[in-house]
Amino acid sequence: MMKVEIWSDVMCPFCYIGKRRFEEALAGFEGKEQIEIEWKSFQLNPDLKTNPNISINQYLADIKGWTLDHAEQMNDHVTQMAAQAGLTYNFSKSVVANSFNAHRLAHLAKKHGLGDAAEEALFRAYFTEGRNIDDTETLIEMGTAIGLNAEEIKQTLESNTYADDVKHDIAEAQYLGVRGVPFFVMNRKYAVSGAQDVAVFKDTIAKAFTGWQEENPKPAFDTIEGESCSPDGDCK
Repeated sequence: MMKVEIWSDVMCPFCYIGKRRFEEALAGFEGKEQIEIEWKSFQLNPDLKTNPNISINQYLADIKGWTLDHAEQMNDHVTQMAAQAGLTYNFSKSVVANSFNAHRLAHLAKKHGLGDAAEEALFRAYFTEGRNIDDTETLIEMGTAIGLNAEEIKQTLESNTYADDVKHDIAEAQYLGVRGVPFFVMNRKYAVSGAQDVAVFKDTIAKAFTGWQEENPKPAFDTIEGESCSPDGDCK
């Protein structure tokens, strides 16, 4: 399988848009069944304090020195971009929340082969549903909805489980020179930074896959034929 690694933060609006554009590009790719996707953690603001009592627009205005009107205009622009990708953003409902525990839940989900489902659920919770992605009960409910065990989620969140995994992903991103997310690495040979157009993803997937095939050619045998049965039941 050719691996595609995606560094993202749950509270990054362009990461959700990038996810949709990448998925659209991959859906039409002939070799998609031979591509494995691995989500990696990244935190845009690791020091952020969860605060359900402040709006995301006010938070952005405060940390960036913007006026509230400017923050609202910026989020309105991103909302329009999201709509073009088939997504519904409700920034007026978004809860200002640290994403570290959400990333730990995503690592638990990845262990069970549910990494992509977890990322989708977390993005939707933050941008569309206005849920607190740093709240334990909310994360338990979200995790069970995608097939995780409630008790395992609870034990994970009440301990430091997967904390080192999140930190390792972030350190790896720094080592690779990642300065922002989303960041897509394909076969460790090609990278796409940002929520690029679908055409960019299509082109990069194709180039990376061609290189991967050259590195991993199918075995060619000189076959001596004899009586055998095929999967369709034809025996001769």
